[in-house]
Amino acid sequence: MTSAPTEELAAPAPLRTLADLPFHILGRVPKPLAVGRCLAGRIDGIASRELFERIRDLALGLGALGVTAGDRVAIVSESRPEWIVCDLALLAAGVVTVPVYPTLAAAQIRYILEDSGARLAIVSTAGQVAKLQEIRHQLPALEAVVVIDGEELAGSSVLTLAEVAARGHTRMTGEWGAGREFQARARGVAAADLATIIYTSGTTGEPKGVMLTHANLLANLRAGADVLALSPEDVAVSFLPLSHGFERMVVWIYLYIGVTIVFAESFETIARDIAAVRPTVVTGVPRVYEKIQARILAAADALPAPKRALFRWAVSAGRACARARLAGQAPGLAARAARGLADRLVLSTIRGRLGGRVRFLVSGSAPLDTGVLEFFHGIGLPIVEGYGLTETAPILTVNPPDAPRGGTVGRPLPGVELSIAPDGEILARGPNVMRGYYGKPAATAEVLRDGWFATGDIGAIDAAGYLTITDRKKDLLVTSGGKNVAPQPIESVLRRSPLVTEAVVLGDRRRYIAALIVPDFAALERRLQALGRPLGERAALVARPDVIALYQEVVDALNRDLSPFERVRRIAVLGSDFTVGSGELTPTLKVRRRIVEERWRREIDALYAD
Repeated sequence: MTSAPTEELAAPAPLRTLADLPFHILGRVPKPLAVGRCLAGRIDGIASRELFERIRDLALGLGALGVTAGDRVAIVSESRPEWIVCDLALLAAGVVTVPVYPTLAAAQIRYILEDSGARLAIVSTAGQVAKLQEIRHQLPALEAVVVIDGEELAGSSVLTLAEVAARGHTRMTGEWGAGREFQARARGVAAADLATIIYTSGTTGEPKGVMLTHANLLANLRAGADVLALSPEDVAVSFLPLSHGFERMVVWIYLYIGVTIVFAESFETIARDIAAVRPTVVTGVPRVYEKIQARILAAADALPAPKRALFRWAVSAGRACARARLAGQAPGLAARAARGLADRLVLSTIRGRLGGRVRFLVSGSAPLDTGVLEFFHGIGLPIVEGYGLTETAPILTVNPPDAPRGGTVGRPLPGVELSIAPDGEILARGPNVMRGYYGKPAATAEVLRDGWFATGDIGAIDAAGYLTITDRKKDLLVTSGGKNVAPQPIESVLRRSPLVTEAVVLGDRRRYIAALIVPDFAALERRLQALGRPLGERAALVARPDVIALYQEVVDALNRDLSPFERVRRIAVLGSDFTVGSGELTPTLKVRRRIVEERWRREIDALYAD
């Protein structure tokens, strides 16, 4: 690949918009690996200059197709280096990126592309092309589809990414001034210009397109970079979808700082890929860390009795120190000594299985259970928890790495103001707050009030400025007796049980609180084997009285700490998992309560039948 003349590639300074980010990356030419992907345990990487050149060529190629500033272009792809190339090429050209989860069904993709008026869609595979072909006749604004993997699909309305980039490279090498044109288009992007439309996950209704400007995103990028203790020496593993605002912002921060980014091949290969990459930082959502903790504890349960006892002592010693530090206190001398011994005997081995170099983990998208937080801090893998929403670009708060507080989501980023409304709702104000919902002025007016964004979350701010999230405003259950019940804390406690994968608390306009419980079937089978009881098919298993009794024990322990009106009176143990494919989970593993209630209507009705 031929580079443009040096004088055409001078990096703008300072960074004004995200359109300038490719030039900022170019300034890190000596870095041998800017971004890569882990495939079959091996890392396929791209250096800084090559990354810039791919972005430049694709931007020029898209221009040759007639894509211009202000056009909307969708990206429907799994996270991979090409996602970054496409995103930054579009942003550098002043085009509005519309990220779409690749796990969505064709009808859901149709809604987003139609609502946004996308002119072009960049997709990852033949499977995604097939989805679009199903709905193409319903999308008159969609002029072409560009596929990343699938040369055999090339045709009049399906182009390959390589073909579009080749057009741009031909322009770069054959047209004098093409490099200056690329830079001029990037310099022509204004901070107030729309950069992206990100659609909400639809957990509480119809997805809405969140309009974020370059100014919104750049403010969040700079503030996040100031707070996170990252350096160009760090190596990050990314496995969350870039379609989600949190991971996309984190990746932009990585690129801004110069952190090496390696994308895991899939959710199923995370453990293998972390071992291969040996990262220093990992980002995830609470459910991912809950699963990692569950796997660690399950492996310990399989150890011989003496080793199992040692493991439990070591984790307990680690937790004791972590609990003190997360409360803002210094652990005592005896606690520190026990923690040091535990680390030498057990805890360092646990960290070694995650590559042995992780400095910290990052969690976002939903509140993290305090027990999970204490566990990871205790084993020497501190979690930096943040909070925000798509509408706030997305980060509002971060728990300071040097002064974390358990049970909170940290303090506001620089430039962000928080306030608590009389009804407990968290309000936010700052340069990162969205312009509004695309094509939905009434919905925009509902959440943007007098310069403040109403988050829909309930919380409190302590004297030191730390924010605690207690519930979702719209998820409050109001029983037929008029009692308000917050479901999330109850669900969180239920999920702490190794026997439980997911839980949904019910009771809105009902006489009492009930719950749907999804078992961790592997843990359930181990428990039954330990008790000398037979196994069986899932549907039959969850109907057995002895299995239901195991879950009733979990609920009974929870109920002892609840007020009478909050107690879970009845449960249904479900015979199948919640999945993204079924629509019960968002791509970031949050429960879509409405979909769950629709699918399991018969079981729910049975809970209130008498």
